[in-house]
Amino acid sequence: MLIRLFAVFGFFIAVACNNSSRTDGNRQSTKAQPDTAAVPSITKNILFFGNSLTAGMGLESQTLAFPGIIQHWIDSLDLPYRVINAGLSGETSAAGNERIDWLLNEKIDIFVLELGANDGLRGIPTEETQKNLQGIIDKVTTKYPDCKLVLTGMMIPPSMGGDYGKAFSAIFPALAQKNNMVYVPFLLEGVAGESALNQQDGIHPTAEGHKILAENVWQELKPLL
Repeated sequence: MLIRLFAVFGFFIAVACNNSSRTDGNRQSTKAQPDTAAVPSITKNILFFGNSLTAGMGLESQTLAFPGIIQHWIDSLDLPYRVINAGLSGETSAAGNERIDWLLNEKIDIFVLELGANDGLRGIPTEETQKNLQGIIDKVTTKYPDCKLVLTGMMIPPSMGGDYGKAFSAIFPALAQKNNMVYVPFLLEGVAGESALNQQDGIHPTAEGHKILAENVWQELKPLL
């Protein structure tokens, strides 16, 4: 679980889905017509890798979390993508760097990274967080060089200290630029600090809040599909 943020400054990103399936089309041909063989339809995988935001902590169903909402939009457009929600409450960048390996046993075509908030709230040195996140990215690109990458930026409350906050926030655009990643500056844009869109803890979005999170990610993710 994420460490509690102050309600007004309760934002931290600015951040990861089901098993993949393969659907093979049937080849059809007739003697009276030219060959109209159907090209096999292959479902591609989008891995959302993050913490309790990705996991949809506090919601009745994971389908109500922003990755699940994005899956619904993908299905409505009849796009050949399957969302894999690999969010885990309380995840730090170090734990994520250890956990990512087994998730890569399944082919990943798009990787959405939403991690780091728990590092910031625990005051972990920014150099360590950046190193761990880079490690995760390196593992993904080493195994799947053609995988498209998306990164959500993060922020921490001023109570953590101004200098630390600036250094922490700077991690994410630097990683995005270095690794040629599509960048979502702030996942909680339009939700952070809005009591009506957050659960009682003031940190985790409600189902309505997750719809806004989905929109924030979708506008950057959709062009990749």
